[in-house]
Amino acid sequence: MSKYIALIDCDSFFCSCERKLNPELNNKPLCVVSSERGCVIARSKEAKAMGIKMGDPLFKAVEEHPTCIYMVANHFNYLSISKQIMYILKDLSPNVEIYSIDEAFVDVTGLVKLYNRNYFQLGKYIQNKIWNEVGMPVSIGISRSKTLAKLASDRAKTTKDRVILLGKKKSYRYLQDVDISEIWGIGGRLTIRLHGFGIRTAAQFVKMPDNLLKKNFGINGLTTKYELLGNYVIPIVNNPPPPKSICDTQSFSEFTSDYDYLKNELQVHIHSACRRLRQAGCKCNKIGVIVKTKDFKCYFLDAELEHPTDFELDISKVAFKLLSYMYAPDILYRSIGILLEDFIQVENQQLNLFEDQTKKEKSEKLGRAIDKLEERFGRNIVQVGFTNKEVPNKQGFMTAPKLVY
Repeated sequence: MSKYIALIDCDSFFCSCERKLNPELNNKPLCVVSSERGCVIARSKEAKAMGIKMGDPLFKAVEEHPTCIYMVANHFNYLSISKQIMYILKDLSPNVEIYSIDEAFVDVTGLVKLYNRNYFQLGKYIQNKIWNEVGMPVSIGISRSKTLAKLASDRAKTTKDRVILLGKKKSYRYLQDVDISEIWGIGGRLTIRLHGFGIRTAAQFVKMPDNLLKKNFGINGLTTKYELLGNYVIPIVNNPPPPKSICDTQSFSEFTSDYDYLKNELQVHIHSACRRLRQAGCKCNKIGVIVKTKDFKCYFLDAELEHPTDFELDISKVAFKLLSYMYAPDILYRSIGILLEDFIQVENQQLNLFEDQTKKEKSEKLGRAIDKLEERFGRNIVQVGFTNKEVPNKQGFMTAPKLVY
């Protein structure tokens, strides 16, 4: 039986999240920016119509389009909304791959019988369910492979229904109108190389001989060809491998040389990184502190930990020492961050005879408790030590509250 894969892709996800949290932003030009000194990372359709481009520096976008609304990204809120959507998808099908914060592949093979709908109707059902329960607009592509589903989902954004089904008969005709650069996994450099072979469309690509593809583009080129022909070659991965590293950093709203402010911001990033580390079921053996100066000079210092950990206070002790070695009071800094590396999975961790097991268990319980409280009541529900309150900056942006220890 042929597989049928759906790719669910949230429309302008960051902007849609901001509108969900503040309905007054509906139907208004809206951009989400990486930071107060960052660039545009998401645009509503109204902002796109104004001519604002992805990656535009904030100062340039504000200068050229002052009537647009600019919001600083709040990734904690976005992740919370993403989880709600993923819970719905996992309830619909046991085979779901979370591809990114706003995309997921779902194996919908056979669900037409369970829900008594054809595949297009099933796509509309999923779309309506996410809208009714979460309030998020999504586009859905359904086809016999992940590559075709991704292609259909991208094209669905421009259609009225925002759902496209590419069946066996329709998919090859569809490829004739698809530029080679639109195919999932084919970037700019590969597009240029394919142009050298006279390949401009997806239909021309799938006609290339297997030996020529493999010789010049490797196994990935061959895989892409057969995926485009409707073969289920790239499987859905329910449990992705743990990350090799976690980095958390962000630019400041103002340049600063205040040491306490740097410590405070570093602790915020440590907490965020540790939360992601616990979610991945890992502990780290190595950490690094990253600072960037006003003139864009970047400094990095790392250290091995005595024992693998996922707890904020353990990492902070080492990170603050690293920061003290790097800090210079006469330098203005623009950003700071933390890098976690050398992971081990918690389930594979061996007991250490020289480690205080009672202290370790208390730290693990406290870390999990903080995560559960934040998941239920929101970020910064637990405050220990000094905290920067939520206040508007000079540009009128609202900065997220800071959680520190």
